Amino acid sequence: MPAAKAAAVESGVYLFMGPENGDKNDAADNLKATAEKIHGAVDFYRYYAGESRVMDIISQLENVSLFSAALFVIVKNAELIKGKDDIALISSYIKSSTDSPNTLILESDENSVEKALEALFPPSRKKIFWEMFDNQKPQWVIRYFQKNGLQIEMDAVEQILDMVENNTEALKAECSRFFYCFEKGHRISTEDVDKILSHNREENAFTLFAAMADPSASPKERLETSMAILQKIRLSKDSSGTALLAGLTYCFRQLRNWQALHAGQESPGESQLRAAGFSGKKKQAQYAGAARIWGAGAAASILSLIASTDMDIRSGGSMLEDTSLVLLLHGIIIKNGVYPAKYE
Repeated sequence: MPAAKAAAVESGVYLFMGPENGDKNDAADNLKATAEKIHGAVDFYRYYAGESRVMDIISQLENVSLFSAALFVIVKNAELIKGKDDIALISSYIKSSTDSPNTLILESDENSVEKALEALFPPSRKKIFWEMFDNQKPQWVIRYFQKNGLQIEMDAVEQILDMVENNTEALKAECSRFFYCFEKGHRISTEDVDKILSHNREENAFTLFAAMADPSASPKERLETSMAILQKIRLSKDSSGTALLAGLTYCFRQLRNWQALHAGQESPGESQLRAAGFSGKKKQAQYAGAARIWGAGAAASILSLIASTDMDIRSGGSMLEDTSLVLLLHGIIIKNGVYPAKYE
């Protein structure tokens, strides 16, 4: 009886939103650990909204697994679930899954999803994971190094925070590099940070966007830097063109949000910026710089161009992927979102 009661509390459907992926992942891991403690082995699946059909995901959850007592399913990019039929399927599943051993977590890096979808979740089953406040980040980094047996200079802390995305998932990934390179008791200096992060930094859609949106560089310089980053991404293990485009889509959607917030006569307050995903001076400066390069019309054209490139890659296969991505960078940086067919 106690086990059944625990299952009723911990199993179910959850909605996790917000940009703090580290805490979001920890919350999902805790739910998974609880499910494994209650049911033994669970079958784990991860899907991406927009790539997998909601009806297929729900069908899998409703069918009995032959190999384990429970399923644990995470659906990322939940902000893309907008169709009435899809939301109705999720609603029906929530109502019928009270006694189900399965767990379904819908995740989004956005601070909100479709209102009708969000309304399906009571407060106890949904949470927004906010990024840390600026004054919390240095102590987080210091504690993380101390927990792993290293000391760190304050200048090195600030240098790391300037180089790494503002969420604990990214900070953990980057800071963990030091633990393999230095013995316990070592004090990390700015020279160590240069050696470990500057020369071994993994590039991704966000570092690519930062290079594309650097207002201090000329279009030609931005293109050259972006091309070098693209080449490094394509040579890495995470070289998926569609994943890269998804990241760029998020960045330019955020640019549109930034432009909308600053369209009025009054500048948005810190609370408004944080609610829209622009917490931290570094991120605010980045999008302010991007807004000086691309206006609202250009941002809309760029999003359209990214979507078109995504369709071309999905339909044309991997052979044309590199060419499509190069044309995309040229279209964004040099042509401000003009389609390749209009190139001179």
